[in-house]
Amino acid sequence: MKTILMLTEMVLVVFCHQIKLAFFVAIVGVVLTVLGVGTEFWVELTCLTAHYGLWKSCTKTLWVSDIDPERESCGPAELPGESNCTYFKFFTTGENAVMFQKTTQKNLNVAAAMLALFSLFLMAMGAICIIMSLSKEIQFFLKPASVFFILSGVLVLLCLLVFHQSVLALLASDHTVPLHHELSWSVSCIGCAGAVLIVGGILFLLLALPYSPWQKCLPHKDSSS
Repeated sequence: MKTILMLTEMVLVVFCHQIKLAFFVAIVGVVLTVLGVGTEFWVELTCLTAHYGLWKSCTKTLWVSDIDPERESCGPAELPGESNCTYFKFFTTGENAVMFQKTTQKNLNVAAAMLALFSLFLMAMGAICIIMSLSKEIQFFLKPASVFFILSGVLVLLCLLVFHQSVLALLASDHTVPLHHELSWSVSCIGCAGAVLIVGGILFLLLALPYSPWQKCLPHKDSSS
């Protein structure tokens, strides 16, 4: 009998830690999203050596002088050189940006940025729900947290899709200057973040199911209180 009680207590302790583990998974997604959104290495345009993200674009003059002229790419953009970065004007004046005689589609760029910001807002709301659930010992907050994180992951992936469409629209705006483009590491962060956030949301949803032993993990409160 004592052995059964000990095994039961061990299972309950493991389950209680599962909530914190799921929260850690969601936090990893949040960190990757912030890293991807805050950097401008979403796409690299070569061989003119430029890269940009949601908020600004950068052109770089490489210090490497012995690049093979037959090489398809002058990148990666992390090679040493002098960078000149400017924020996109369509966030302030509404003007389209022009890069190498090609014009951005501001509607697509603004839509991608708004999706990223809204996903960050949902992540913050999900984090608040989890903190409330752990501190106030209320299972109800797990359900809205799971919805917030799943929606934020979907929006992050949708932001990535819209951004890629904006890149294709930029390249198709003018064909006089041939450009080769490559998606860079910021996009990898965003893609991984979307997947991790969805997984974290699903974990919270599983933990919030009616047959969850959550109540057994919580200290029993005196009914008189």
